Amino acid sequence: MANRTPLPQHLSQPAKRAFAQKEINSLEIVAHYTEKELLALHGVGPKTIRQLKEEMEKQQLSFKLDE
Repeated sequence: MANRTPLPQHLSQPAKRAFAQKEINSLEIVAHYTEKELLALHGVGPKTIRQLKEEMEKQQLSFKLDE
């Protein structure tokens, strides 16, 4: 089984709830979504995207590109 990088602990509670509802529990799963798709989730805003992007870059991950 592939290693999974957990979501950053410093995300807001609304963002954590939004991700839990969608079963998004690792940066590798976040990478399957576009920024726009994540911003559409209630509780996820530009700050959350910045926080995720920063952590994803450390793991050499990126958001899915808009199609």
